[in-house]
Amino acid sequence: MSRPQSSRYWRFDTRPESLVNAQTFSLQERAVAAPEEGELLVRNLLISMDATNRLWLGEREELYMEPIALGDCMKAFSLCQVVESRSRLYQPGQLVTALGEWADYSILDATQVQPFAAPDGLALDMAFGIMAIAGPTAYHGLLNIGQPRPGETVVVTAASGAVGCLAGQIAKLSGCRVVGTAGSDAKCQWLTETLGFDAAVNYKLDDFEAQLAQACPNGIDVQFENVGGAVLDSCLKLMNNNGRVVICGLISMYNSAENVPGPYMFHNSIMKRLKIEGFVILDHAADFPRMQSYLAQWLRDGQLKFRLNCQQGLEKAPEALRSLYTGDNDGKVMVQIAEPA
Repeated sequence: MSRPQSSRYWRFDTRPESLVNAQTFSLQERAVAAPEEGELLVRNLLISMDATNRLWLGEREELYMEPIALGDCMKAFSLCQVVESRSRLYQPGQLVTALGEWADYSILDATQVQPFAAPDGLALDMAFGIMAIAGPTAYHGLLNIGQPRPGETVVVTAASGAVGCLAGQIAKLSGCRVVGTAGSDAKCQWLTETLGFDAAVNYKLDDFEAQLAQACPNGIDVQFENVGGAVLDSCLKLMNNNGRVVICGLISMYNSAENVPGPYMFHNSIMKRLKIEGFVILDHAADFPRMQSYLAQWLRDGQLKFRLNCQQGLEKAPEALRSLYTGDNDGKVMVQIAEPA
């Protein structure tokens, strides 16, 4: 692969007040520089769209990483191929994952990337969709924090999403009763009929709380939370003594310029002696190989099912990100920029 002269990239122009819109980004072109010592020039192949991306566009002081500055290229978890290497750690042609960019080509610090190889028999896009971020997030949040035991009830919110669907299936592999919430009857049907959830409840129904309680006749032992807000409150009402609440995401608040009130049922953290723990999966990157080995085995055994929503072309990136917050997404949302050389 030879170094290209120029690269398209999505520049961050305006902080959105709510949803990403036509003014948030603009597609630009820049010259491709040569990597310096310790750097890699990579071609971005696939970029992941994750709910947390919206947080990077704001100005929250308590964010787990620096927000993206206006005028900078938008970032994403990326699968890349090395074009040029000024590091002994990686060779041209090698596949790596990194916190990359919405761009055709990028310069990366070689110490900030990880080698990547798809398990035998698994397509590259499927391998990246499951193994890079979604799978380790589901594994760590459910098993290391939630610690489900056979026979317990696990509730997963936003269960039709990339992380939620895997967390629910891992809970089933752990011998639990699994209940999911999703935003449509079709998504709920997919959870029960295809993924094997014991029950699924549409959170948009007027009697959502009653239906959730009916689906959890023995209460909730582990709550895998991706939504927050009213959905989290409904689950907190049903928690059993010594329950565990895993805070993976709070997508209901990500498009709000102000803090979302609640949870109003937080007093149950005392009344029910709850363990409530949030996490950022990037803090656990050193454990990725071990978690990925389990995920790969479950995939080979046909015990995990997964659905990709892969948009084609860098120009689709803003639309793909927006779909995460409008309910238009179906499965793991990614954008394919290029095929590996």
